[in-house]
Amino acid sequence: MIRMAAVAAAFDRDLEADFARVEELAGAARAQGVHLLALPEACLGGYLAHLDGGADQPPALRLDGPEIARLTAIAGDLVVCAGYCEDGGDGTRFNSVVCVGGGRVLGNHRKVHQPLRENASYDSGDSFAAFDTPVGRLGLLICYDKAFPESARDLALDGAEIIVCVSAWPGSRTNAPEDLAEDRWTRRFDLFDRARALENQVVWLSANQAGRFGSLRFVCSAKVVDPGGDVLATTGVAAGMAVADVDVAGALAAARRSMAHLRDRRPDAYRAPVMSQ
Repeated sequence: MIRMAAVAAAFDRDLEADFARVEELAGAARAQGVHLLALPEACLGGYLAHLDGGADQPPALRLDGPEIARLTAIAGDLVVCAGYCEDGGDGTRFNSVVCVGGGRVLGNHRKVHQPLRENASYDSGDSFAAFDTPVGRLGLLICYDKAFPESARDLALDGAEIIVCVSAWPGSRTNAPEDLAEDRWTRRFDLFDRARALENQVVWLSANQAGRFGSLRFVCSAKVVDPGGDVLATTGVAAGMAVADVDVAGALAAARRSMAHLRDRRPDAYRAPVMSQ
């Protein structure tokens, strides 16, 4: 049985305050017996205040630098996934998520799909890969990546049992309701989480930013979803930590016993369509 937690919390440009918040959340998770903790996209240094490539950019951190080493030390015996702006060298910057645990980096993913004008601030990743961890075989996605079925499917076909998707997913910027629970972008966020878990029959862990940053108001809605697409725990549209116990091997076996979506695929019948511009 793996106890896992997904966080909805606010982070900003104050890196020291961000680390203090990460340490507090890791301590709270550890006290509850959590083994796997998912923190939001851009939790180290904050997301983009505006999607225009302006001067207020998050700090670029190297994967082998002191900040990720600090995160690894905070994680200790936990497996922790956390978003950050990665310094890729040669002037490149990626919107990335790192997975650490047991004193080392276990995996790293660079966001592939870039919404709106995010490409004014970040370079794009170009691949998806699962990796082994003390809590099972994991895959990582970031925010808009989950809007593309191919992203999660690629990870599931690479053996991912758990997919962690970290986000800075905002509410609607036009005709926005006061109540985030009624926001169409909240509904889309939740729908993607449940659909990606169900169609790949994997455990899905979804973390998100909370509060406001720049022009954006985030929908929270951190959650744990089982392989049948059912939500086991959620923060709703508030900051917090969604915690659930999952027998990962048992849940996957039960979901795939009769209708195994990965097994029953027919790749010979599929073609990659070319969309006209």
